[in-house]
Amino acid sequence: MKVLILRVTIIIHGAVSLKDKRRVIRAIKDRIWSKFRASISEIAEHDAKQKAVLGIVYVSNEKSLLERIMNKMINLIDESFPGMLGDYEYTVEHY
Repeated sequence: MKVLILRVTIIIHGAVSLKDKRRVIRAIKDRIWSKFRASISEIAEHDAKQKAVLGIVYVSNEKSLLERIMNKMINLIDESFPGMLGDYEYTVEHY
């Protein structure tokens, strides 16, 4: 079993309240879930209004599939929410 662990930083330039931030984060989470069925959660920067860190996990038996899915998730965020993708890092764990 191989597990993709992806950490994505989102910058929400127009957010003036946590409610604005939550709306954007929910849209990103819903889009990722509906397209890939990956587990996703906000894991850091909970009180920051213009920054969020998301943790995304996906399980497969092939590392190449996980890397393709990761690239598609990053492209989806970048294209659907332009200018909001800060940085990302990932690892593939083997169990």
